Amino acid sequence: MTAPLHEPTAEAAPSAADEAAVAAAGTKAVQGRSLGRIAWERLKRDKLALTGGIVVLLLIVVALLAPLITKLVGQDPNAYNESMIDPLFGTPKGSLGGISGDHLLGVEPVSGRDIFARIVYGAQISLLVGFLSAVVAVVLGTVLGILAGFFGGWVDSVISRVMDGLLAFPQLLFIIALVSVMPNQMLGLSGTGVRVFVMILVIGFFGWPYIGRVVRGQTLSLREREYVEAARSLGAGQLYILFKELLPNLVAPIIVYSTMMIPTNILTEAALSFLGVGVKPPTASWGQMLSNAIDYYDSDPMYMVVPGVAIFITVLAFNLFGDGVRDALDPKGSR
Repeated sequence: MTAPLHEPTAEAAPSAADEAAVAAAGTKAVQGRSLGRIAWERLKRDKLALTGGIVVLLLIVVALLAPLITKLVGQDPNAYNESMIDPLFGTPKGSLGGISGDHLLGVEPVSGRDIFARIVYGAQISLLVGFLSAVVAVVLGTVLGILAGFFGGWVDSVISRVMDGLLAFPQLLFIIALVSVMPNQMLGLSGTGVRVFVMILVIGFFGWPYIGRVVRGQTLSLREREYVEAARSLGAGQLYILFKELLPNLVAPIIVYSTMMIPTNILTEAALSFLGVGVKPPTASWGQMLSNAIDYYDSDPMYMVVPGVAIFITVLAFNLFGDGVRDALDPKGSR
């Protein structure tokens, strides 16, 4: 009896360990990633965006811990230090605006108030107005934009014409006129609180058309998608489609435009304080400090440089972070 021509050898038979390795490799290959994880991995590769995000977090921490920080350095933002001022010229003693170990960024002319303490407290006003006015704009813009894009017809026409009118309206002039006639007390607020409240509402109200246009355009595209038609065919109501089908797919552009809107609002607040219609003294504000520094730019340039650099770094950090978030959430991006 002859032996078979092709007898299987021990090497040809796959072992149990090999089968397990192949199965594990196949499982790892088909493992999916969530959109949030993909966006985070893309954002981590953008060093400029991460740097901007870290600076933004530091600014938020500084604003929240302003009383503790100023207490640690032993300075009061409203305390006058006449001993630090030259009685003849009214300028700070020493070089670079009186910078020293006690006054890290120098002191103000005439009053001698510590600039570092006022910069730290000024961050509270800038970030408060920037964030809350962005929240007002995002809420109004998202609701009205999604309604205009989803329903169309006369609803779209009315909302679009309102957006066009607000975009053409002189925002700064309106805020100046409104603040000048506002009472000193309103809704339990007084003085600076009233002005901050008015700035948040007005900046947010005039800012919602920018995000409203984006949301409207995205909604016009999304309402024709297959999953929306499938929801309609299953008997889903309009509110369900709006808030369960369309709104989750609008989160990415809303987040992107929110991060880009905050620095614009910070600049608006600084401009209003520079013009004298922002917060009232002695409350610290970066724009107000720039306005006061005009009379001393030649004798004490550091008084103008410090708040200017603070505004520049804050706006730049938000813009870098916003650009990085936009690239990370863009599925067609190259990075």
